[in-house]
Amino acid sequence: MEKLFQLKANNTTVSREIIAGLTTFFAMSYILFVNPQILSLTGMPSQAVFLATIIASAVGTLIMGLFANVPYALAPGMGLNAFFTYTVVFALGFSWQQALALVFICGVINILITVTKIRKMIILAIPESIQHAIGGGIGVFVAYVGLKNAGFLQFTSEAANILSVNGKAYHAGQSVKGGLESVVTGGGIVPALTNFANSGALVALIGLLLMAVLVVKKVPGAVLIGIVATTLIGIPFGVTNLHVAGGNSFFHAVGELKVTFGAAFGAEGMGSLFNSSSKIVLSIMTIFAFSFSDIFDTLGTFIGTGRKTGIFSEADQEALENGHGFSSKMDRALFADAIATGVGSIFGSSNVTTYVESAAGIGAGGRTGLTAVVVAAMFMISSLFAPVIAMVPTQAVAPVLIIVGIMMMSSFKEIDWDNLEEAIPAFMASIVMGFVYNISYGIAAGFIFYTLIKLITGKAKEIHPVLAIVTVGFIINFVFLAML
Repeated sequence: MEKLFQLKANNTTVSREIIAGLTTFFAMSYILFVNPQILSLTGMPSQAVFLATIIASAVGTLIMGLFANVPYALAPGMGLNAFFTYTVVFALGFSWQQALALVFICGVINILITVTKIRKMIILAIPESIQHAIGGGIGVFVAYVGLKNAGFLQFTSEAANILSVNGKAYHAGQSVKGGLESVVTGGGIVPALTNFANSGALVALIGLLLMAVLVVKKVPGAVLIGIVATTLIGIPFGVTNLHVAGGNSFFHAVGELKVTFGAAFGAEGMGSLFNSSSKIVLSIMTIFAFSFSDIFDTLGTFIGTGRKTGIFSEADQEALENGHGFSSKMDRALFADAIATGVGSIFGSSNVTTYVESAAGIGAGGRTGLTAVVVAAMFMISSLFAPVIAMVPTQAVAPVLIIVGIMMMSSFKEIDWDNLEEAIPAFMASIVMGFVYNISYGIAAGFIFYTLIKLITGKAKEIHPVLAIVTVGFIINFVFLAML
């Protein structure tokens, strides 16, 4: 164990890594139930997606732990699965088989740009101030996810501000047929603090107070103790559901997996993807959008959490810059992430990415691949015990994300806020990331404003050529999304 994961060198222990792995798993286990719900809207059998989610997450996370020896977990990305369903299938008219084919091609591209060091070049081109902003921004993002999941926030929107319902344009007074699935509202939505009459929010508040005390007092295993305690507290409040249902189960899923396994390569997938000349450009732009979101979600998570905690040390940074092959942890971690998307598409899932919820395990002390191996093992176990794991309510995990987000925001102190040339791009990269609920969009905002400011101040030479190319790529991506 010591030889494989170098626990002493990373100042950690087996017990600490196990606790960190369990913490990360429970922080992201919602994907087991949410991903099938979203992708099944396209016509994919939900049980097959359930098993595909487990396989892709377990394989990708296991490679991350054993090959890269870093405490990051992977799973189908939230946002990317919504893009798969609502944009690629519903709006653009691709079949779910064709969408899986697009995801597979995206995975191949991610592997190629990792092997050819393009991802490395992007990392090295990011200015230091933006890197610190990404770190703090990840903290804002994670904390906001925690606040939302805890039920602390409520949003009010008048009918006039609703833009679309169930993916279709909506006008005030219009009736909704067939039930309500999704609502998109404009800037008129007003956020507010909940009144805590809701039992879920109250349980989350108790959990947050408890976890804050445990963390401040530096109680060993504080985060996991907090999750377990909050889950138990939720029982009398009716928040923790003790009913064991058979919703998503291994035995149902195996029978349905044959529908999605390899569908990306069949006649309805890759075989028909480029048959129509009218869809060739659309397919290319969709692959581009998939890849950009996937790449920068992952890079943002690594940069935001890895360097601050020492997971990617100075020695590893030097190996990243000057080494060859997979000489650094970052190289190997990027490769593991790229492989996972390809695996997911083969079995029947949207893009797999490194989860920002890994920060919860890192906050609990996870520093090596053993944390990731524990997460992978939990995913495999969940194929048999998913109904039991579902008992842990989101309100028990939400306080962890809030506390970890607070810890990560210390990166902001490294930014020179008095220098607006640094402050404006840093603000856009970090705050936009949390407010638009998207890591890659926050990075895009930082890059675009950094490039713009350098151009108007006559400092174009300070813009790294790779950064300039990526910035143009982001702009093209936004133009494409606006045309949908």
